[in-house]
Amino acid sequence: MDLISTTAALEDACTRLAAQPFVTVDTEFMRETTYYPKLCLIQMAGPDGTGVLVDPLAKGIDLQPFIDLMADEGVVKVFHSARQDLEIIWLMGEVLPHPFFDTQVAAMVCGYGDSVSYEQLVNDVAKAKIDKSSRFTDWSRRPLSDAQLAYALSDVTHLVKVYEKLAGELLRTDRGAWLDEEMGVLISPETYRADPALAWRRLSGRMRKPREIAVLMEVAAWREREAQARNVPRGRILKDEAVIDIATAGPRSVEALGRLRTIPAGFERSRTGTEILAAVEQGFARDLSEIQLPERARRSGGNGALVELLKVLLKAVSENEGVAPKIIATVDDLEAVADDDEAPIPLLQGWRRALFGEKALALKHGRLALSAEGGRIVVRALD
Repeated sequence: MDLISTTAALEDACTRLAAQPFVTVDTEFMRETTYYPKLCLIQMAGPDGTGVLVDPLAKGIDLQPFIDLMADEGVVKVFHSARQDLEIIWLMGEVLPHPFFDTQVAAMVCGYGDSVSYEQLVNDVAKAKIDKSSRFTDWSRRPLSDAQLAYALSDVTHLVKVYEKLAGELLRTDRGAWLDEEMGVLISPETYRADPALAWRRLSGRMRKPREIAVLMEVAAWREREAQARNVPRGRILKDEAVIDIATAGPRSVEALGRLRTIPAGFERSRTGTEILAAVEQGFARDLSEIQLPERARRSGGNGALVELLKVLLKAVSENEGVAPKIIATVDDLEAVADDDEAPIPLLQGWRRALFGEKALALKHGRLALSAEGGRIVVRALD
């Protein structure tokens, strides 16, 4: 199990794999101390199960052949839980693998449950066991042991059988279009562009005041720019709890900033403290009429009982249809339907509406009933 460490060897391997109908792919990386992930290992395998290990840390290696393979339209690129792998590939060359197949998403469509693990899929589909002893390896250290390399290689060799099984199941059930729709977000460049102006969204929670959102927008954007510039995790700049506290309290003086429980002693008088206060002022200067509250904050919140009924219906439909509940609808989706028959959400569009959305609306308006029989939930249409 030699590591490919030269551009020539990588080019040869990618040329061989480009002649295959599909290639399974995985990456190992480290990002505990950085904002951007540090790529440490690339694993690939073809339908014959022969694996390839690439050392991206090797001196002088050019990873362009790998990037070219990821962009090759003649080869399906297969990953499991691909979000972070795709982010790395995007950062390498602003290329996203296409055509693309995520076995975790496919497994949800095929009824294997919500966010099924690779280990579980390998056990269920490939009837194999994965040695987990190298799971917490520091992949940036060299040399890597044979055990570490074997563990890394198993991530793509077992994936061959998993892909073949799931692809066949999707063909049998005619659910390939469902998968394509789900993977649209994963293969969109916008998913991987870390725009500081949008950093506030992951922290907005249930904030209901436009002024809090305005300050959050500015402070979160400042933190994101700092983390990117220094290439350190966001929390190294300012923890999430502190950003939320600042947005809620809106401190406009050094003393007010220092009184916040999540701000370390003396922090408020540093250069960073000055920049945070400047960001707060920018938040206060925003036109509040242009601030749009998060969807959850705009909902009435008076439909709790109905949402609980919709959860039961979702569970019943997912079990009957063999589809993971999570891929059909989220709790946010159920709350949106409870609040608005025409909510602009995926649940009320396409295959989701046909599978569950229409039933959800029927339940909401008393045209559908739920009952328990023999330990199962039965769904009945009412006249």
